Amino acid sequence: MIATNQEEIGILCSYRNSISESTAFKFRSLPSSMEGTPYDLIILGATGFTGKYVVREALRFLNPSSPLKSFALAGRNLTKLTQTLQWAAHPHSPPPIPLLIADIADPQSIHRLCTQTKLILNCVGPFRRYGEPVVAACVETGCDYLDICGEPEFMEKMEANYHERAVQSGALVVSACGFDSVPAELGLMFNSRQWVGQTAPNRIEAYLSLESSKKIVGNFGTFESAVLGVANADQLLKLRRSRPRKPRPKIPGPPPPKGPTIEHKKEIGLWSVRLPSADSTVVRRTLSTLVENPQGLPGVNESAYEIEQRKTFWSSVKPAHFGVKIGTKSLIGILRIIAVGMFIGLLGKTSLGRWLLLTFPSVFSLGWFRKKGPSEEEVNSASFKMWFVGHGFRSSNNEANVEPEMEIVTRVMGPEIGYLTTPIILVQCALIVLSRREALPKGGVLTPGIVFGPTDLQQRLQENGISFDVISKNA
Repeated sequence: MIATNQEEIGILCSYRNSISESTAFKFRSLPSSMEGTPYDLIILGATGFTGKYVVREALRFLNPSSPLKSFALAGRNLTKLTQTLQWAAHPHSPPPIPLLIADIADPQSIHRLCTQTKLILNCVGPFRRYGEPVVAACVETGCDYLDICGEPEFMEKMEANYHERAVQSGALVVSACGFDSVPAELGLMFNSRQWVGQTAPNRIEAYLSLESSKKIVGNFGTFESAVLGVANADQLLKLRRSRPRKPRPKIPGPPPPKGPTIEHKKEIGLWSVRLPSADSTVVRRTLSTLVENPQGLPGVNESAYEIEQRKTFWSSVKPAHFGVKIGTKSLIGILRIIAVGMFIGLLGKTSLGRWLLLTFPSVFSLGWFRKKGPSEEEVNSASFKMWFVGHGFRSSNNEANVEPEMEIVTRVMGPEIGYLTTPIILVQCALIVLSRREALPKGGVLTPGIVFGPTDLQQRLQENGISFDVISKNA
């Protein structure tokens, strides 16, 4: 069902007859100053597990003096949208936020959203199932787009199919604007920029540690995306083979050693195993873009100061081999991670196996994922640390067979990854798009690193609870 035009410009904040009149929100009209003007952004999928936290984070920055002066929520169910707004605003009364009815299955409803706003924040996953119609509508209308996707196949497919058209229409399409993969991108750049003067990194390895005083429980959507990723691994490989080979940056020293399957990293107190995440592929896409554009991508209408700032920033970023590992403080924890990976890897290849995985996620994830998601208490008790261990040289002129002789360790640290860190990152990226659009690339399907690297995103994240620290520099 698609809302009428009158409904779309009104604030549909009634529980219909499902809640008593005393607790129901009243229908109100938008202020006259907003009539006929687009919303600054629309949050699509606002009623989902992560979407409602994005709404709560966005409400913190809704202010007449802020870049975010107006936004709307969009989804399929009016009652759930109303409940989401009430939950996100608690303990305060919900502000007059428009609630718009839209369905991925109805392309016209998505197209209509894109004509009413400057920016879509897409929280509807799995993205390989539901993401393309939104990207297509944004590209067609020239509307900017950010999402929280961590699915390599979707991101690379969107780049292959829509990049040129997005450049032409002026739509900026940026996936992975959440925990996947901004901490990895900014964390790599932060470590890379510590290699000053003639020093140069050869490889930077990220070690992710998830911590909680309660129990770590992940979003079912993340688990589903991982299962579908295994199911569609052949399609991703086929897509990559069909595309021209991307240029690779010149990195001093030898290729990184394969290393043991299980690593004990004593310096940071973790047992670790390689993590097949989107982070590595997103970082590689950023570094590949820099090979062809060593000064970054020019903005639509940059000032002289912004041009110099962009050039200075990218001149300080030195490429390196990059990989991600997930770590725990005990060997038993790593064996548990390996077991879950084996369940997904083996069962995800068949339809029966996928049915088992997605029907009983708590069983096959050994309690790490469940359909109803974590409780508020479990969310608030969780946090992450991401250590970046860089190995490199005193001089960038080292020959390929020389072993690295320096180590620089940095760390990114923040709150729970899916419901707290991801909304913080997504909203800050949105605020930059709204406030500094002319300093950003005209359009295209791009990575968060290439778009937001030279901006003040790192500073903004530090001001909102995500820290970047230098831990050690050793010969």
